[in-house]
Amino acid sequence: MRIGVVVNPIAGMGGRVGLKGTDGKVAEARRRGAEPRAPERARRALTNLLKRAPDTEVLVWDDPMGASLVREVGFDPDVLGAPVGDETDAKDTLAAVQAFVDADADLVLFVGGDGTAADVAEALGGSDVPMLGVPAGVKVYSSVFAVSPEDAAVIATTFERTEAREVMDIDEDEYRSGSVHPELRAVAQVPVAEDLQSSKQTSGGTVEALAAGVADDIRTGAGVTYILGPGSTVGAVKAELDIEGSPLGVDVYRDGEVLVRDATTAEILEHLGEKNVIVVTPIGGQGFVFGRGNPQLSPEVIRKCDVSVVASRSKLETIPVLRVDTDDPELDEELRGWTKVRVGRVERRMMKVE
Repeated sequence: MRIGVVVNPIAGMGGRVGLKGTDGKVAEARRRGAEPRAPERARRALTNLLKRAPDTEVLVWDDPMGASLVREVGFDPDVLGAPVGDETDAKDTLAAVQAFVDADADLVLFVGGDGTAADVAEALGGSDVPMLGVPAGVKVYSSVFAVSPEDAAVIATTFERTEAREVMDIDEDEYRSGSVHPELRAVAQVPVAEDLQSSKQTSGGTVEALAAGVADDIRTGAGVTYILGPGSTVGAVKAELDIEGSPLGVDVYRDGEVLVRDATTAEILEHLGEKNVIVVTPIGGQGFVFGRGNPQLSPEVIRKCDVSVVASRSKLETIPVLRVDTDDPELDEELRGWTKVRVGRVERRMMKVE
């Protein structure tokens, strides 16, 4: 099997530092101390790929788009080209994928977010080569991604057929201002597998009673630091608390006061107290509690907090299980199992975390 591997080295860099994406914000992300996320995600996928299929022929684009990573895990790749400038962009992704197609790749395995997915799909237009994403971006709405880097390797080495799936993307400037309008960018062939994530669904159903109950508990939690995650469900909780929170960011709240609005990972850690609770809602249709849309909630933050998952009943109807993908496989394993999800003022439902 011949697999073309392309890594977007800046994908996801803006997440931990509160930028909600990296499009046009690379310099600002670096100024805030952002660390690359994609290389380690790629390494996890490639390590599992080598373990499962060591004879795979790997096609790759030169650094920083994957060549060294592929060699580090033990493959001897065929390097087909290199980025044009010091900073990679969409043109480099398009060139790499077109080269993979010309070299008769059986699959393009890309590491990035929705923007990268759109670029890969554009380059594959007119070919029958399927694509599969290793999720590394801040916003991962498309249904062309594996659930985790390890799952991507499993899918790449076991799929027998493909199906058409949606590539979605959003305007990051609108996203930063609190508006989410996913736009269909392409329809691409993707391996058929259970461990693919669904497209994000935005409808969550009635949340008024749920939000009121959560807000009541928060008001009585004297001295407790609450880390309020993004999304409309937790946004309803913020509205019940009568605070102006960030609709798509993470806010830190304690004793009736917003300590930080739209906090970065560093700011969250700085304001944690003796007792801390993360209030988070899963992404509709996908079920991700951590790892999609809230990278500010890093493994270090999560380990210092209790976790309260909240969701409307109608949202849970679209989610068979909850999922976590924190960039820390050990933490992911600790979080797996059964957990209580608050679905009403006092009602709770048991859900499995995978």
